Amino acid sequence: MPRVIAADEWDLVDRGVQQRVRALEAFLADVYGAGEVLRDGIVPREVVVTSRHFHREAYGIEPPNGVRIHVSGIDLVRDEAGRFRVLEDNVRVPSGVSYVIENRRALTRVFPEAFATSRVLPVSGYANRLLAALRAAAPAGVDDPTVVVLTPGVFNSAYFEHALLARLMGVELVEGRDLFCAGNRVYMATTSGERPVHVVYRRIDDDFLDPVHFKPDSALGCPGIVNAARAGHVVLANALGNGVADDKLIYSYVPDLVRYYLAEEPVLPNVDTYRLGDPDVREHVLERLGELVLKPVDGSGGKGLVIGPQADEPTLADLRAKVEADPRAWIAQPVVTMSTVPTFTDDGFRPRHVDLRPFAVNDGERVWVLPGGLTRVALGRGELVVNSSRGGGSKDTWVLAAEGVPVAEGIDHPEAGGTALPPRPSSAPDPGPADLRGTEQQQ
Repeated sequence: MPRVIAADEWDLVDRGVQQRVRALEAFLADVYGAGEVLRDGIVPREVVVTSRHFHREAYGIEPPNGVRIHVSGIDLVRDEAGRFRVLEDNVRVPSGVSYVIENRRALTRVFPEAFATSRVLPVSGYANRLLAALRAAAPAGVDDPTVVVLTPGVFNSAYFEHALLARLMGVELVEGRDLFCAGNRVYMATTSGERPVHVVYRRIDDDFLDPVHFKPDSALGCPGIVNAARAGHVVLANALGNGVADDKLIYSYVPDLVRYYLAEEPVLPNVDTYRLGDPDVREHVLERLGELVLKPVDGSGGKGLVIGPQADEPTLADLRAKVEADPRAWIAQPVVTMSTVPTFTDDGFRPRHVDLRPFAVNDGERVWVLPGGLTRVALGRGELVVNSSRGGGSKDTWVLAAEGVPVAEGIDHPEAGGTALPPRPSSAPDPGPADLRGTEQQQ
């Protein structure tokens, strides 16, 4: 049962996500450059430098086309008043677009006549858009860049997505051991010899990317790849250090960043957020722990999240001790009564809570938002956590085209697996078989 979003509602989401990405791009360029946002006091310097995902190793690395957030996933919820609000930003290694592609492929097979009559915008352009953005990010002077997808290996929970995107883009899927650096350049070992690599769409967290600069015992990354990026010979997508913009405490400042960098009012508001570094705010939150949602600022996949009304006394007591010990590590938010959509369950169709993750691709000229995105569903009755790691599911998301907007040329075909393969440049050699071996699980 798909989730359906009308054209006017999607226009709001599209504009809001574009605005958010542009503001976060400006923030990252500033934080790892001039630092004006810190000097002007828009975001306290201490908040940035104490973020676990702020990496001084990224300072001064200038992407060739100015793009650090090549791919983003902005999580939205609809509140009690029916208004979309931003729940969190994902600009490190956002995942889930494979669900969008595969859900659409499934529904085009099951309900082909519905797509012929409902004017549903296609998702088939994603791989082409992503490849174009990655090629546009290539180092200066490289007209025909080699793009690869860097995966931690088969034991990673998102490995299917890594393999799918590499196949749909027509590029190599590699692991860290397939790459090596020499002279601050990155090469890929192939059966026909070494081949220079210019753009790495990496699906590996910063901490595992380069054992020279980060975890010295990581076998997932490529030694020297950060130095190659600093020298301008390879581009990392997404950029090193983007995680500081994912920090949930930084999230609370994003509306101010929109006003500061873009001189605009935010199209999509945040969920109201309490910053626990302020003693008065912290005391207020601790008095209401049983009414609020507490989130670790560097949590992902719902890890560490505590929903006060659903927590028992021992859990709340443990939470209180953690907050008092390290207030910087937490934010608090009111419980948002997320919207529901009809979902088929063992008891028939029932309402289930959902959120929405639109994916955006930035090629340096335009931030393009995939029409639809990932609708995640909390499958349990009354459950509010939609993450797949906590038992959540997903839905196909139908964005209806506005009147007069043609959709037939880009219609999704199930035979294409949800998207068409992009043509390879005539000068590029055919890729060999991708190395699908695995070494260790990404943490």
